[in-house]
Amino acid sequence: MAREVDGFIKLQVKGGQANPSPPVGPALGAKGVNIMDFCKQFNARTQEMQGQVVPVEITVFTDKSFSFIIKTTPAPVLLLEKAKLKKGSSEPNRDKVGSVTWDDVKAIAEYKMTDLNAFKVESAMKMIAGTARSMGLLVSGTPPWETESAE
Repeated sequence: MAREVDGFIKLQVKGGQANPSPPVGPALGAKGVNIMDFCKQFNARTQEMQGQVVPVEITVFTDKSFSFIIKTTPAPVLLLEKAKLKKGSSEPNRDKVGSVTWDDVKAIAEYKMTDLNAFKVESAMKMIAGTARSMGLLVSGTPPWETESAE
């Protein structure tokens, strides 16, 4: 028999570093989930992602048990890493704070392909490029799909 779902919790935690302090403790405690049990399981499954921000979707059941799905690192975090910046622009339409190449965008798009709503890498690249622009990052070079049609 299927377990009845009590609720969902979405968190962003650094890989391998979940502990009972906020935001993990209060979010899970409100639903009655065993916090230390979650922390141990999460840290074990994200050991290779040490220090990276990792989104996690936790499904809480009525018997206070849980299951969770680990997502890929958010695109803005990856873009800032590639551009070697601490944060994006406060006015992205006016102030450009850095740049990334189309190769960087493609690498991020391929990594995030499972979590993006796209069927082709080209579509995923357009999504990541849009995120970069909204952060005040320039995407340098010509898009790969424009160079292919010129040949």
